[in-house]
Parts: sequence; C-alpha cells; structure tokens
Amino acid sequence: MPLGILDSPNSHRTMEVVNHVRSLIEKGVLQAGDRIPPEREFARSLKISRASLRTGIGYLAAMGVMKIRHGVGTFVADGPPDFGKASLSLMGALHGFKTWQMFEARIMLECNLSALAAERGKDEHHAALAEEVAEMFAALASPADYLIHDVLFHRIIAQASGNPILAAIMETVTSSMYDKRRKTVERATDLRESAEMHREIYRAIRTRNPLEARKLMEEHLRLAQIAQGAECPTDRNAATTSSKAKSARVKTTTH
Repeated sequence: MPLGILDSPNSHRTMEVVNHVRSLIEKGVLQAGDRIPPEREFARSLKISRASLRTGIGYLAAMGVMKIRHGVGTFVADGPPDFGKASLSLMGALHGFKTWQMFEARIMLECNLSALAAERGKDEHHAALAEEVAEMFAALASPADYLIHDVLFHRIIAQASGNPILAAIMETVTSSMYDKRRKTVERATDLRESAEMHREIYRAIRTRNPLEARKLMEEHLRLAQIAQGAECPTDRNAATTSSKAKSARVKTTTH
C-alpha cells in the first residue's frame, strides 16, 4: 500500500497514524470494510491528539484507504483499489509526465465517468455527493480540508459509474495528482467558484442528465487546468486567451 511522505508541520504525527493503520491492514487486523476504533479510543492508543488523528485519517481517506461515513464511523475502503499510484508516480519521474498530460487523461476519463454516473448512479451515491459538496462549502476557509472533500467527490463519481475497471484507473490518476496538489493547495485563494461547480455537476448527476454532467465536468477540469498553469503546449495560445477572458471568474481551484 504505497503512501507518500507528507510535508506539513505535523507530518510526523500524521505518518504515525498512516503507518499504524497500514501495519494493521498488512497484518490482517483490519480488512476491507472493517470499522476502525472510535476516535477518542484510537487517539489514546496512539498517544496523539484527536486533531492529529483526524489529519491522518483525512489523508488516508483522500488516498482511498479509508472511507469516512459521517455519523457512522470510519471504515477501511472496500471500493476500487489504488493499485497503480506508485507505478504511475515512478513512470512520471522516469518519463517526465507533465501536469497538462495528467489533466488530459482526467478529461478523457472523468467526463465519461460523469455521464455514466448520471445514468447509473444510485440514491446512495447522490447522498454521498451531496454530503461532499456541503463539506466543500464548509471548508472554504481551509484549503487542505477542501482538497480532501474535492478528491472524495470525484472518487464517488467514479464509483457511481458502475464500472470498477474505469474507477480503478481513475483512482490511479486522482491519487497521483492529490499527492502533488496537497503540497500547493494552501496557495488557493478562492475556493467558492470550485465548490459551486462541483454542486452543478452533482445536480446534473442527480437529475440523470448525462450530457450536462459530461459538459460541466469538462468545463470544471479545463478551468482547473488553466488556473494551475497547466496548459497543453499545442493549445497554449488558446488557453492563454481563454484564461484572460475568464480571469474574473477563475482565481484558483484545487482540483
């Protein structure tokens, strides 16, 4: 279970949580679908604060290892596996993958996944998406927390597509990008635009409008790409023009 090294001030505490959970999973103490101990009990056993525990669990959730069900508990994820993040990161280092290439892959995958989610998504997926949108709006003042809910939102869409193969491939790309974005997300200055776009995507999926869901997801990803300065070289002039035209609307998006 490959997990990256964190760079936050409390990274050593976070990694205590990450390594402890990883050890429990590797030993078979925790298995897919299992619920982890209550927060107070778990924090006490690790001899860390509950705040540090929440940071670690949030990281594990964003990486697809944990699934947080608010009001119920935190569980070991039983969805599509993060089977290739390490391999993808290694290939990126070897071959010099560019951010615009990652966005290009996301656009090809996620636009179609959104359309499938609109066609196949179940009530439970709709409820989960609505919850993540609400959490994004609640986390506007905390970019790191916002990014976690952003990642979870996109993960739910992939799961709602009903195609575990595509969902697993998407997980590989999303996890790799999350590792990079968490290092720069604190520079985000305006997350409300991003949250509102996620809400529009959710509404298209909930109302079972695949064409609208696909269109909105593409718009969201292209605006995020421009905001991150990740234009495809062949489209640099067009992207620059588009960026200037939309500068009043787009400041910084996380995802």
